[in-house]
Amino acid sequence: MSSAIVFAYHNVGVRCLSVLLAHDVDVACVVTHQDSPSETIWFDSVAELAARHDIPVITPEDPNDPALVAEFAALQPDFLFSFYYRLMLKAPLLALPKHGAWNMHGSLLPKYRGRVPVNWAVLHGERETGATLHQMVEKPDAGDIVVQQAVPILPDDTALEVFNKVTLAAEMALDRALPDLLAGRAVARPQDLAAGSYFGGRKAEDGRIDWTQPAFAVHNLIRAVAPPYPGAFSDTSMGRIRVLRSLHAKPLPAKHFGRPTLFASDGRLYAECGDGGILRLLAVELGASPLVPSTAGDQINAILGTSALSLS
Repeated sequence: MSSAIVFAYHNVGVRCLSVLLAHDVDVACVVTHQDSPSETIWFDSVAELAARHDIPVITPEDPNDPALVAEFAALQPDFLFSFYYRLMLKAPLLALPKHGAWNMHGSLLPKYRGRVPVNWAVLHGERETGATLHQMVEKPDAGDIVVQQAVPILPDDTALEVFNKVTLAAEMALDRALPDLLAGRAVARPQDLAAGSYFGGRKAEDGRIDWTQPAFAVHNLIRAVAPPYPGAFSDTSMGRIRVLRSLHAKPLPAKHFGRPTLFASDGRLYAECGDGGILRLLAVELGASPLVPSTAGDQINAILGTSALSLS
């Protein structure tokens, strides 16, 4: 039986740890994160799954602490796995397992190396992404690839919907590759790093909408940061609005204002963007209250005395 130390968090961590257990991998220890009180926890708990299987769980601030690395070395693991663990693992830790350290990344590497790859893929209007199991080296997301599983991104998918697909892709990829990996038969291929690039983390402020952008770009931003992420927003004379879901309008309303404008038509809420393209806004909040499509015109009229609000 092969043994492993597993660094894991989030839904991908839960599903991939489940795959290891289904393949009878002896998980000697699970390293995860304490949930932050400042973060909305909408995902499943790796710690709870490990506890159900009587696996020791630790949540160190620094997994690369030399004393902790020495404790890991004493376990003599065959493998080290990282599944959506948020901290970088350094060379002394990666060198411990007899049969390598392996990471599951939420993109089709070498594209979208780095942070929040699903959100970046949606923001850029990609029509495909997936999950990649690759060997861990000190340079992040740069090691040889063992297996990939692609999933489609549909034009109106939110980042959460895509993330759920990527979670399943990660489970499928690991389940397919693990028998060969455990038996020492897996063949890894090098990445062409020039064919992709790194992306950093995103902040709530990155959800600010620039309505002068084309409609497709605004739509991609809205769905890339839709809940449970912080959401796209815009400061207007009404106050701050949050736009939580949108569609390209079909058919287009007859109204065109020639500038970025929020308006109501036939009980629906729309926005004209910088290129004249119009989005139907399916879910909008003003402050903590929803702008209900059937009454949005009345709400806007009550605040502005007009049914059109310039967003520029």
